[in-house]
Amino acid sequence: MPVLMLAWLLAQTPGEMTVSTAGSLEPRPAAAQTSPLQVRVDAAIPGSTVEVGPGTYVGDLYIDRPVRLLGHGHPVLAGSGTGSVVRIRAAGVILEGFDIDGRGGGDLGRDSSGVHIAATRAIVRDCRVRNALFGIYLREANGSRIERCRIDGIRGRSAGEKGSGIHVWNTDGFELLDNEIVDVRDGIYIQSSPHGVVRRNVARDLRYGLHYMYSDDNVFEDNVFENGAAGTVVMYSRRLIFRRNQFLRNRGFASVGLLLKSCDDMLAEQNLIADNARGIFLEGSSRNIIRDNIVIGSDVAIVLFDSTTETRISGNSFVGNLAPLALSGRRTDTVFVANYWSDNGSPDLDGDGRTDQPYRLSSLFDHMRGNFIAADLMSRSLAASAVAAAERALPVLEPIPVMDTSPLAKPPVLAVPRALRNSQGRHTPIGLLASAAMFVLGVLPLASGWSRSRRLVPRGAGA
Repeated sequence: MPVLMLAWLLAQTPGEMTVSTAGSLEPRPAAAQTSPLQVRVDAAIPGSTVEVGPGTYVGDLYIDRPVRLLGHGHPVLAGSGTGSVVRIRAAGVILEGFDIDGRGGGDLGRDSSGVHIAATRAIVRDCRVRNALFGIYLREANGSRIERCRIDGIRGRSAGEKGSGIHVWNTDGFELLDNEIVDVRDGIYIQSSPHGVVRRNVARDLRYGLHYMYSDDNVFEDNVFENGAAGTVVMYSRRLIFRRNQFLRNRGFASVGLLLKSCDDMLAEQNLIADNARGIFLEGSSRNIIRDNIVIGSDVAIVLFDSTTETRISGNSFVGNLAPLALSGRRTDTVFVANYWSDNGSPDLDGDGRTDQPYRLSSLFDHMRGNFIAADLMSRSLAASAVAAAERALPVLEPIPVMDTSPLAKPPVLAVPRALRNSQGRHTPIGLLASAAMFVLGVLPLASGWSRSRRLVPRGAGA
């Protein structure tokens, strides 16, 4: 199933899994399509501030000098409907405090956007973009920053008919901070863009929260990727850090929370991966560390290809997942050690905090679901649970069993995000299970500490 699942996942992204190329650069708009603010921008002294009062300004704006355009009362920049509403073509431009309406027009092939940046050191701050094919596009925009922006895609259009919320192409040293992105094709798309920082963004109700390739040395912290076909799809990249992110409710036939294909030397720690069809997907990736995360309420906690090498998975809590592992292949050198598995029934008789027997991740049904697509249709059935339990009691599999050699007897206290985020107020059965399990994760260590010592000894932030 993993091979077919990956093929299905790639098929959901027509034209996007190959290397993307930027469209031809949109020129200065024609006079009939120009914003009435254009005269003021053209007359501005480089380095000055152009202040704009409330109102609606119809037409496209071309900024080719380093100025600060500051909106008071969120004036509306309504585009002509033929191209990008704001086109930044000079280094050091600041755009702040506007509502930007793409009016559903433009050309995907030319990357028509609410704000299109093809210059270095631009800042877009406190803007709200709607009805644009791409929300904000960074094209060779080294050192640029997008912060505190809200991007709403064109409602009613399919993913193939609209672009990304924030699109970063061939840009070195970018920052994406505190943005919210809803109902676009991919929340954040990053390609060939190293040394970036992506913090505290929310991307939801879309295809992929993060779509990413050929970009090294980037940091992702405290983001939420929710309710998509995939939370994060990361490919062909090295030295990435994912820390304290939430990958939530990414569900569908082959949906996944965090997917890594051909990614090396990556660290994923303290993330909450909850209520996904698949929690973590690893294929063709090497020397990665996955530690101190919570993977909860997924159909399969980990999908692992045998092409993944020298990877260590430790200190995580796997809670309430229907299956711990789907392994594609007959071998793996991935190390599982010191994780907590909620369905591990082995006792801890010597009280050292580790169960007395290794935990076997693989079972007959998990083997079937890893090799037969039809088996996945039975994943929630009583029969599936019975087959898995029977095989653990009387193992019949010949392939190498995958073991956690020293599983934790109790869930560790982890510095993951404290609560499941639910922006739409939905309460699914798996979501309720996840919430209950999170409560247990928080209570058990406290109860244990109280009964042993009659005092609370903190070991880290609460789960």
